[in-house]
Amino acid sequence: MLGIGITLGALVVLIIATIVIYNKLVKYKNLMQEAWSAIDVFLKKRHELVPNLVETVKGYATHEKTTLEEITRYRMKAMLSRHNSEDQVASENRLGEALTNLLVTVENYPDLKANTNFLRLQQQLTDLEHDLEASRRYYNGTVRINNIYVEKFPSNIIAGIFNFRKGMFFAADSSEKGVPQVSF
Repeated sequence: MLGIGITLGALVVLIIATIVIYNKLVKYKNLMQEAWSAIDVFLKKRHELVPNLVETVKGYATHEKTTLEEITRYRMKAMLSRHNSEDQVASENRLGEALTNLLVTVENYPDLKANTNFLRLQQQLTDLEHDLEASRRYYNGTVRINNIYVEKFPSNIIAGIFNFRKGMFFAADSSEKGVPQVSF
């Protein structure tokens, strides 16, 4: 009778231990999946937001770049045509028109300033990369906990029986989900 009680007690302890280990394995697997989902959200945000921001800033910068190049070109022509009054007048008129166009543009669209847009783009890119970096760290932490639990004894036995696998660490490199190329 005592032997049966000890056997039943050991069996109950084994069943309870198996349930506890199994539940922890499920918890760690779900934490890994949740953490990966957060990374995926930031990668998607990067892929959708960054190209749109770059194109927006490019549009503003192109407009201003053209205007500023035009102003510089007309200014240079005006300076070089000092010896010929007709050329100088024509160049100064074109320079005045270009400056007026720039002032009208700035008056009508005060937030159409390249430096502001570039700074905003830079800040948004920085914030996005920081969020992504934090998500990677969290994900890799959940992978580490999961992997330890999948590999250590006796949880490795339960993990093997119920087909729990080690997670893969997220290593940042140039091949990750299409890193956008930002160029102006």
